[in-house]
Amino acid sequence: MVKGPGLYSDIGKKARDLLYRDYVSDHKFTVTTYTSNGVAITSSGVKKGEFLLADVNTQLKNKNFTTDVKVDTNSNVYTTITVDEPAPGLKTIFSFVVPDQKSGKVELQYLHEYAGISTSIGLAASPLVNFSGVAGNNKIALGTDLSFDTSSGNFTKCNAGLSFTTSDLIASLALNDKADTLTASYYHTVNPLTNTAVGAELTHSFSSNENTMTIGTHHSLDPLTTVKARVNSYGKASALIQHEWRPKSLFTISGEVDTRAIEKSAKVGLAVALKQ
Repeated sequence: MVKGPGLYSDIGKKARDLLYRDYVSDHKFTVTTYTSNGVAITSSGVKKGEFLLADVNTQLKNKNFTTDVKVDTNSNVYTTITVDEPAPGLKTIFSFVVPDQKSGKVELQYLHEYAGISTSIGLAASPLVNFSGVAGNNKIALGTDLSFDTSSGNFTKCNAGLSFTTSDLIASLALNDKADTLTASYYHTVNPLTNTAVGAELTHSFSSNENTMTIGTHHSLDPLTTVKARVNSYGKASALIQHEWRPKSLFTISGEVDTRAIEKSAKVGLAVALKQ
């Protein structure tokens, strides 16, 4: 694996994962089984209020080829074909959705010691073209993320980001929404032995002149159990506990309470992931 600045999506990812990943407000159940020839079949269901959403995903790996096919309750078929390293540092991804004839897309990713590039183009008469690029190394990275709609001739996305990384700290700064939103994030490893870390994210909107602050932490009670907590400037506090009750099988329960309206009932989410 190439050690470098990574892709643009990696800027601020550690802080985002700490603050938002694994928090659930619904009930979700996922089961993954493997056939004798290595095909992985994943069935998942999510209960959102009175509605139940489900899908079945099949993944087949053959050398450097990976094929994913997912079918959901609306009879949509999502297909993704990934070719890993047809050339050093290069990855090719082809995806489409049936019956959406305009959903086809080809993406190329290239990782270098001093650069990371991702570009995609839709397979349509007037496609959407995406480009993101990062320059730097594994300590400092500067990049941009652009989307251009050829049908309208306008840029639909224009972002820029900066990341600084040390052995125990990651700080990033991103200008998003066509320079309307500025986001600063921070991730700090407090104790590697207990996987204890803290993180924060501050977002400022220039159009509304509003600030949003979110801080959080995670800590491993033991090698199989992790707890996380976060609170934002709107007074919403969340916490979760996640336990690996068997290899790669996770049980997660999380809750959220509005401290400014404590009389309201708390939101409780449950997620079970079983791999056999």
